Amino acid sequence: MNQDTIDQYEKLKKTLREYGYNYYVLDNPTVTDDEYDTIYRKLLEIEKDFPQLLTPDSPSQRVGDKPLSQFKNVNHKNPLYSLDNALSDDDLKEFDKKIKDKIDSNDIEYVAELKIDGLAVNLNYENGIFVLGSTRGDGKTGEDVTLNLKTINSIPLNLNFTDSSVPKLLEVRGEVYLSKDNFEKLNNIQKENNKPLYANPRNSAAGSLRQLDPSTTSKRNLDIYAYTAIIDDKDISFKTHYETMIYLKNVGFRINKNIKLCKNIEEVQEFCDYWKQERKNLDHDMDGIVVKVNNIEYQKILGFTSKSPKWAIAYKYPAEQALTKVEDITIQVGRLGALTPIAELTPVRLGGSTISRASLHNYEELKRKDIRVGDNVIVEKAAEIIPQVVKVVIEMRTGEEKEFIYPENCPVCHTPVINDGDTIIRCPNFKCKQQIKGRIENFVSRDAMKIESIGESLIEQLVDKEIVKDFSDLYSLDSETLLKIDRMGEKSVNKILANIEASKNPTLEKFIYSIGIKQVGQETAKDLANHFKSFDNLTSATLEDFVSVFGIGKITAQCVYDYFKDMDNLDILAKLKGYNVVPSQKLDILDDNLEIKILNGLKFVFTGTLNKLTRDEAGKLVEKLGAKVTNTVTKQTSYVVVGDNPGSKADKAEKLKVRVITENEFLEIISDKESQEI
Repeated sequence: MNQDTIDQYEKLKKTLREYGYNYYVLDNPTVTDDEYDTIYRKLLEIEKDFPQLLTPDSPSQRVGDKPLSQFKNVNHKNPLYSLDNALSDDDLKEFDKKIKDKIDSNDIEYVAELKIDGLAVNLNYENGIFVLGSTRGDGKTGEDVTLNLKTINSIPLNLNFTDSSVPKLLEVRGEVYLSKDNFEKLNNIQKENNKPLYANPRNSAAGSLRQLDPSTTSKRNLDIYAYTAIIDDKDISFKTHYETMIYLKNVGFRINKNIKLCKNIEEVQEFCDYWKQERKNLDHDMDGIVVKVNNIEYQKILGFTSKSPKWAIAYKYPAEQALTKVEDITIQVGRLGALTPIAELTPVRLGGSTISRASLHNYEELKRKDIRVGDNVIVEKAAEIIPQVVKVVIEMRTGEEKEFIYPENCPVCHTPVINDGDTIIRCPNFKCKQQIKGRIENFVSRDAMKIESIGESLIEQLVDKEIVKDFSDLYSLDSETLLKIDRMGEKSVNKILANIEASKNPTLEKFIYSIGIKQVGQETAKDLANHFKSFDNLTSATLEDFVSVFGIGKITAQCVYDYFKDMDNLDILAKLKGYNVVPSQKLDILDDNLEIKILNGLKFVFTGTLNKLTRDEAGKLVEKLGAKVTNTVTKQTSYVVVGDNPGSKADKAEKLKVRVITENEFLEIISDKESQEI
């Protein structure tokens, strides 16, 4: 190898980067595919002859690494915040008013960008070289998906082929997505191979990016739009967000061409109105418009809440609705025995996916909406994710519709059902196979024991063949047994057994959540873990001990107490202990480093469907600020925050003279408290 070879190799790399930039970022190819392939083959020849020249930023390294066994966690140097939502024109104007009041100026520029419906990622560059790529995760910690991100051709591996200055350290945030055309191609392949179809482009993009084998990801034709950057270099800085976006394009990143610099909020509104109709013509899904204050100094003044920037907001379009027909109403048996009615619908396209089923929640909801077999109904996606029946189109009834009669016996095990109050009808048979399957699904889930590779299909077979009779039996599985299961190979079996073994020492709160105690979700499990500190303390507690736990009402306390007195449950717990499944003393608690607890001592109850936050997000927000979230309204409750269809908790609050507030009023309280501390 001589200097001429080295120079030729570097020149080939730079040429291929330029060609790729023109093709994938600018959508302006400057050479034919044959010309590109000729140069690419020459690069491969040199790398074969002189492997010591090969570098991670070579175009040949987009695919070529061995499959991973698992993803590593990545702690983000700078948090990836979520965005508050504006659900109406009034919300957008209110956002503008708050900005102007804080900045004390009527001259505010905004940048409006399409909100791509994909998966947020963080790209890290050192001296122009792509060194690490991760998912957003919870905003503080994500997963290392560097190898998979390298397969996306519009992500530059080296920025040094451009004429622009490259910073020492650069973080680029972007949205990975799958185009509608590539989503259709992907489903056509699934159909040809008799495999289940993917639900929508966003889920497909997320799943593709989390493949352990990068070669699989490379076949999915993912793409990305960069939407912001953090530059750590004293010699490179910008006064506006718009300038930053132009810079990103100049150094090699793909930015969405549908970005507009708006002089005022009225121009933002016009942009939002335009794309409300025009979004249907895009080759990718979008679910709103992101609006950002353009001036970076203003952004610094405005700052952040605990979850989102105060200088940006997502203008969300109203949920898309469709008309369809209820062909049947079936019953789904849950892990705790609840019989949930399901509307089987004439398939209809909605929000980028085909909807054929929707939960009707419970007996009371079914009666309230008077949904009958044969009804024409309006359906929409709640939070653009969960399909729900909004209402019956009464005017279209013909008289042929049939009222649904709840079964007197469980449709799975035929045990007579019981009425758990007016709302929930249950199968009381603990050994009902459908309940067993549900409890196992919960036990292995990400929020519980996190036993990956055990999915719904495998659980179905294990329970139906009576190999597994409860979730403790998972720890008795061996290679010989699993290899007899349909479509099970040695590699898959070894992975499953390794994951089962790795799950034996969960945190206390995850273990409490995993074992399926009635009325105990993730938040209550955390309360119990924080209070009792060990599982032995929990199992030996009295009813009075459970009632005394802050945030747990009498009904939940009774359910927890009853769980640990039930012989079936005790047998399962004893078997788990025999398999050395023992929860650790480590607790998964929220970040306690936040010194300011501005809601200290307050108690919140959330009820109904919130629009700008999920109830879980709202709960975590107030907990982080020092308050407590409870499920039961008492005289000690400080606020009941109501969303749509709030139910009986709002009525009880009025009787007890507890203050009832809307979601907007709740957010105002949070905002006011924060400003007082500042």
